[in-house]
Amino acid sequence: MSAEISKPSGSGYDGPKDSIDSHLESQQRGTTSGAMDPAHRQIVEKSLKRKLDARCSLFVFIYIMNYLDRNNIAAARLKGLQDDLKLDDTQYATCLSILYVGYILMQVPSNMFINRIQRPSLYIACAMLLWGIVSTLSGNAQNFAGMVVIRFFLGFIEAAFLPGALLILSKWYTRRELTKRNAILFCGNLLSNAFSALVGAGVLSNMQGVLGHAAWRWLFWIEGAVTMAIAISAAFILPDLPHNSKGFTEEERMVAQLRMVEDVGEADTDSAENGVFYGLNLALKDIKIYLMMITFMAYVTGLSFNAFFFWHITGPICVGMVGFVISMSTLNVAARYVALFLQASSYAGFIVFYSWISSSFPRPPAKRAVAIAMINAFSQLGNVAGSYVWALKENGYRKSYGIVLAMFGVTIMGCAVIRWILVGLNKKLDAGESAWETNQDVAAQTARVEVMETDEALRMRGGFRYLI
Repeated sequence: MSAEISKPSGSGYDGPKDSIDSHLESQQRGTTSGAMDPAHRQIVEKSLKRKLDARCSLFVFIYIMNYLDRNNIAAARLKGLQDDLKLDDTQYATCLSILYVGYILMQVPSNMFINRIQRPSLYIACAMLLWGIVSTLSGNAQNFAGMVVIRFFLGFIEAAFLPGALLILSKWYTRRELTKRNAILFCGNLLSNAFSALVGAGVLSNMQGVLGHAAWRWLFWIEGAVTMAIAISAAFILPDLPHNSKGFTEEERMVAQLRMVEDVGEADTDSAENGVFYGLNLALKDIKIYLMMITFMAYVTGLSFNAFFFWHITGPICVGMVGFVISMSTLNVAARYVALFLQASSYAGFIVFYSWISSSFPRPPAKRAVAIAMINAFSQLGNVAGSYVWALKENGYRKSYGIVLAMFGVTIMGCAVIRWILVGLNKKLDAGESAWETNQDVAAQTARVEVMETDEALRMRGGFRYLI
């Protein structure tokens, strides 16, 4: 595999093909400074990752607001939302669950769209601005019908963020780097859960009656305004794609593309010959996606109380299962307190699972986009089921703990089957078979990035193996 790349000349950038073609032309004219040596490439790559990590850190704050805007209705209920809107318990539960209807419906179409555009940063920023507006409108709801409509569209628009963010990260980071970045992203989820009650308490305790409005209305207005402010900054900070993102030098963009080629053996691009639904058709035919959908849904149900991917997922689950067994076996407060810490460890594998999804469907990007969205969307059914699981309060939630243990068992079995499939695919790769079909224009793009012949670029994929 070639790791050499000449320093590009010129200041313009019109996409990967034009940039690399002009670079090759300048080589022929003898105007470049020569091949980039490994030491210089290492410097460029460090600079690239430093800038990229800084800019992608905004995803954490977006995720915080994503969860705050979705879940602040629970805090608002404590300060009179249910009474003011005259909601019974069933209607309130409907307001909660209707969000997931929109959330599930929109994820696949959204990721199919974001994979085809050149400025995903603007798409994420616009989606965030819209859900900030919708969240703010929650403070203006006057009845059950109004709140249901608002919650549906809130979920519908918020669906763009998480699958989209995971897809963008997978376009910049190698498979070995992705788990760490996904873990940082999901810190937004954890921070939101940790501080949402504190933020809500601060607003609800100080804003009651201000300008004649209930405190719960102010909660939606204030948090919605913060969301919109972050959305505006996101349009300027978030990266786009390796070949066209502003704020990087041309060398850094070239190295960014080269990294993705070297990671998988093929350029991270879709063929111009394939239509809009090409990735969806590929995804629907891949059994690994359905296995991951069921496995991840079971995992999310189990978590509803809240490199080597197989062991990094199942290991934390097993530790968590010990905690749930302890909770089932005793009502002793001290023992259950210890069990609580063990249960929390099961969340660690949840983050690794997202990286396993991306690495299991590396090319083409259209298929990866659909896979991420389908699996994440289906997993949300676990959140719906989880609300019923923990309604079983008899005998100290013993039935609930039993259901969680069963779901974790399904998760471990599902992971084992997925690993078995990937091992089999790796054996086929060892025998010289291809992992996926490559179109001629994608092979040509790979050749341009690596500065080699097309036939040689096609042979690069021989070094690809699925991570298990």
